[in-house]
Amino acid sequence: MATNSNLKENFLKGIVRENPVFVLLLGLCPTLGVTSSAFNGLGMGVATVFVLVMSNLVVSLIKNLIPDKVRIPAFIVIIASFVTVVQLLMEAYTPALYDQLGLFIPLIVVNCIVLGRAEAFASRNSVVSSLIDGLGMGIGFTMALTLLGAIRELLGSLSIFGFQLIEGDGMLVFILAPGAFITLGFLIALMNWLKNRSATTK
Repeated sequence: MATNSNLKENFLKGIVRENPVFVLLLGLCPTLGVTSSAFNGLGMGVATVFVLVMSNLVVSLIKNLIPDKVRIPAFIVIIASFVTVVQLLMEAYTPALYDQLGLFIPLIVVNCIVLGRAEAFASRNSVVSSLIDGLGMGIGFTMALTLLGAIRELLGSLSIFGFQLIEGDGMLVFILAPGAFITLGFLIALMNWLKNRSATTK
C-alpha cells in the first residue's frame, strides 16, 4: 500500500525532478510543434493529462489480465481509445483549438510519455499510485508546454494568451519553428543551471 509520502513523491517528480520536457526530454514533437502560443500549449497539455491519467488508471486495473506477449499493443489500444475521446470532445466543444493543434492530437497515441508511464509505472503499481503518477507527469508536461508557448508568444507577438500587451511587432523568429528550438534550449539550460546551483549550495 502506497504511503502519503510515496504518493507525494510520485506526484512531484513529474513536475520538477523528472519533468518530461526539461529533464527527460520526452514528447518533444508536440512540445516544439504546438507551442507557438500559451493557449495552444495549455490545450495540448490538458489533453495529454486526461489521456495519461485515464490510461494509467485502466492499465493498472487490468495489468494482471494482459498477457506479456501483447502487453504493448494492448497499452496502445487503451491509449488510442482515450485519445479518440479527447479528439471528439475537442472537435465538438473547442473547434478553434482543435484546428490549431491538428495532427498533434491523434499523435498523443504514440507520445512516449504516455506509453512510457503505462509500461514503466502503471503496469507495475497500484491504481492510486498510477493515477498520481499520471497526474504529476501530465501537470509537469502541461507547465512546460504553457511556459514555452507563453515565452514564444510574448517575444514573437508581444501578447500572452491572445491578449495584446504592447502594440507593435515582436520577433517573428520566436513564432516560427526555429524559435521553438531556441526557447527550449534556453529553458533547459536554465533548469540545469538552477539544479547545479541547488546541488552546490547544499
